[in-house]
Amino acid sequence: MSTPYPFTALVGQDDLRLALLLNAVSPAVGGVLVRGEKGTAKSTAVRALSALLPQVPVVAGCRFSCDPAAADPACPDGPHEAGGDSVRDARMVELPVGASEDRLVGALDIERALAEGVKAFEPGLLADAHRGILYVDEVNLLHDHLVDLLLDAAAMGASYVEREGVSVRHAARFLLVGTMNPEEGELRPQLLDRFGLTVEVAASRETDQRVEVVRRRLAYDDDTEGFAARWHDEESAVRARIVAARALLPQVRLGDGALRQIAATCAAFEVDGMRADIVMARTATALAAWAGRTDVLAEDVRQAALLALPHRRRRNPFDAPGLDEDKLDDTLEQNGGGEGDDDPEPDGDGPGGGGGGGGQPQPPQDGSPDAPDAPESPAADSASGQDDESSPAQAPAAGGGEQQAVRAAEPFRTKMLSVPGLGEGAAGRRSRARTEHGRTTGARRPQGALTKLHLAATVQAAAPHQRARGRSGRGLVVRRDDLRQATREGREGNLVLFVVDASGSMAARQRMSAVKGAVLSLLLDAYQRRDKVGLVTFRGADAEVALPPTSSVDTAAARLESLPTGGRTPVAAGLLKAHEVLRVERLRDPARRPLVVVVTDGRATGGVEPVAQAGRAARLFEAAGIASVVVDCESGPVRLGLAGQLAGDLGGTAVTLDELRAESIAGLVKDVQGTQGTRMRSVA
Repeated sequence: MSTPYPFTALVGQDDLRLALLLNAVSPAVGGVLVRGEKGTAKSTAVRALSALLPQVPVVAGCRFSCDPAAADPACPDGPHEAGGDSVRDARMVELPVGASEDRLVGALDIERALAEGVKAFEPGLLADAHRGILYVDEVNLLHDHLVDLLLDAAAMGASYVEREGVSVRHAARFLLVGTMNPEEGELRPQLLDRFGLTVEVAASRETDQRVEVVRRRLAYDDDTEGFAARWHDEESAVRARIVAARALLPQVRLGDGALRQIAATCAAFEVDGMRADIVMARTATALAAWAGRTDVLAEDVRQAALLALPHRRRRNPFDAPGLDEDKLDDTLEQNGGGEGDDDPEPDGDGPGGGGGGGGQPQPPQDGSPDAPDAPESPAADSASGQDDESSPAQAPAAGGGEQQAVRAAEPFRTKMLSVPGLGEGAAGRRSRARTEHGRTTGARRPQGALTKLHLAATVQAAAPHQRARGRSGRGLVVRRDDLRQATREGREGNLVLFVVDASGSMAARQRMSAVKGAVLSLLLDAYQRRDKVGLVTFRGADAEVALPPTSSVDTAAARLESLPTGGRTPVAAGLLKAHEVLRVERLRDPARRPLVVVVTDGRATGGVEPVAQAGRAARLFEAAGIASVVVDCESGPVRLGLAGQLAGDLGGTAVTLDELRAESIAGLVKDVQGTQGTRMRSVA
């Protein structure tokens, strides 16, 4: 087993280290979600923590790591006899993103259960992680149903496996740590709330600190054992401090004053439910124990709020996480706090700073998807050909015909959008698909391991052979060939590709604001339904992929918000770029079905026969059977109807901007898809 990087050798990342240590002191805090850019020592810190956890006494031979002092009476390996106890290091178990449900919770041998009445159970990762650490890297990419199972087990301290009336329960108490890069997609708010604490991490911008990070990492890589030995004393001191804090934790008093501060803080920041109050109380208690105190102070409540509340304040994926610290201080002061704030910093050493502190959550870095008011990134465009539809307030920028980005109108709730037919894409909440979870629609012979037994079909297959198999008792004689896998129908996520006209003819401030508001509404809907989204824009002389297909809708919203306008209208270039995006995505994710939403007035300009070129490009989509809708943004007393002609070439339907705002774009797309029947096919 390789020697992990020493926890005390980590440079900076005070909040991350403190959050991990608080969970080591009190696993009841509920785990840590670490959000941050790549290369910020998220995984290194988690792996390093496992070496600091005290050793675990276990019942010898128990696959579920029962504590000899309080063995689980429902343990599948029980009952346990006295004696034969042993001690082992605390485990850190990693859950791969592509793990199956059986790998996570364990699997029952259904054949033996039916034929012999034996609960033959193979433990999963939840059993392995009991009394240790369960680490999920890229937790935002984990299937939702696995995240639900994971968080349910973490909350209840037990895992339940139910299969066709046969059930197994075992203890599953662990320190849950998830890491994620927000650029790759967000967790749903309901899942965010289930993590006790959250920490935002980012690489330091200080030269000296970056130099020290590199120096230590190179030293570790050159001599792993020697580097670990140099930090042995510091590691031992932190390990002893964790043990002492655990012992002190039951003696920590959470007074009425601190409880009032906690409740007032959660109310002031309008967090949903009561979980935030409970997590803050447990975190503040753990902070006091970590500092060696038996009383919770105002400073503990403040630090607990900074760790437990930011991720619970997000109402949609476009909200940046964070907490107004001035408002926090005012709330604490108004509700009987202040005595802890006036006290000097408690003595203490080790990772995470002093006793109750540990640094403030770092704000998102400029340019990140979570940063508010992302800076505009105007592109040079010297092409001419603008309409006279731009408002006087939206004057062209000097030297290029480009106009500054306008803000989107307020997003609105959209109707259901779905792709016709029955797909087989990634699990989601939009279109009908054959999935592992959902309502049972039939049965088939299993291909590989049996995961979902269809009991009635299995009994029906085995029944005719009972006499030939010499059945004499009450039990059913079942062979493997009799087993039937249940086929299920659920929902899948789709790829919604927006093709947005950003030319001069779209530059009118009110019109572009409405268009952006409609697209933002669909982006929010896509986030809730677990879709991928992509954004292609065209203006000037060419088109560009503003955002390749991604699950990060907040990144798409930021790109859309900063989108400038101006120049000619190369519709053909935009469609060809979109077709290429779908072709490449088809190779990467062949099961995910696409939907194209073209937002334009149809006034193709530039080049030779631009309208005819746009028609030829559009017919590629019709030939491939790709569902599409054109949002007609043309306005004024004289209308050429070019967007309607483009929609006909695409094999879709055109709707005006007025109709769009009345019915919402998602409802219009649904109507369009209904007219296309089942002719939709994937891009070849």
